[in-house]
Amino acid sequence: MVRGLEKLKATLGMIKIEHTIFALPFAFLGALMAARRLPNAQQAGWILLAMAGARSAAMAFNRLVDLPYDAINPRTAARALPRNLLSKAFVVGFVAASSGVFVLAAYMLNTLAFLLSPVALAIVFFYSFTKRFTWWTHLFLGISLACAPVGAWVAIRGDITSTPLLLGLAVALWVAGLDIIYACQDYDFDVRQPLHSIPKRFGIARALWTSALLHLGMVVLLGCLFWREGLGVISLAGLGVTAGLLAYEHALVRPSDLSRVNTAFFTVNGWISILLFVTTGIDILLGHV
Repeated sequence: MVRGLEKLKATLGMIKIEHTIFALPFAFLGALMAARRLPNAQQAGWILLAMAGARSAAMAFNRLVDLPYDAINPRTAARALPRNLLSKAFVVGFVAASSGVFVLAAYMLNTLAFLLSPVALAIVFFYSFTKRFTWWTHLFLGISLACAPVGAWVAIRGDITSTPLLLGLAVALWVAGLDIIYACQDYDFDVRQPLHSIPKRFGIARALWTSALLHLGMVVLLGCLFWREGLGVISLAGLGVTAGLLAYEHALVRPSDLSRVNTAFFTVNGWISILLFVTTGIDILLGHV
């Protein structure tokens, strides 16, 4: 029993269950924008299961691919696979099972969601290899998380229009920007290894400016999208607070002081995803009362 609990804890640590707060609110925001009302319980349940399956598969796959580097990076050496808390065979099985859950959930939602499910898995798996050959790796991570709102829209509507693509692009810019900040921690390690990142390519100072420009692009894009979709002052107020939080996030991190990266990465961005979901969701629902 104790060993089972330890394995469960290691598994949840491997997939960083707490990071779900980044993508899940945007998935349900995509669903709200598609339905313009609350999804029914069945739709919401299958979307939640699809998100859990895809994200778990992606994170576990990433840990397998990155194991040779995680084992020698002081920041990641304590993870479950380097410490042999979980076996590679177990993680391979976990990836397969999680992928199966995702495909099943997509099948239960609609035909297009099911047909696109292998494409979504290919995108999130491909990201794990990008750091080997391109410093655009951060944008590939953003595209992976952009699948959440686009996929939720498909789950509700069974089609793809410009609206979910624009929302997905905003998410991609946001995630790429925050991942650049996070990657600054590994600058010294990446320089010594055959790995690529924007901090390694341009230096930490320019990387932080790049992150800020990506976040500015996210705010502008969401503002245009909200205006085009006819959303009101609540959404715009939420976007205004989001802009303030992003400015605060960038004020926390300096090239000479990365000690507050975790606060900038986890705390601030967790609030951003929830804030945008709540304010925009309220606006959508009030518009159809």
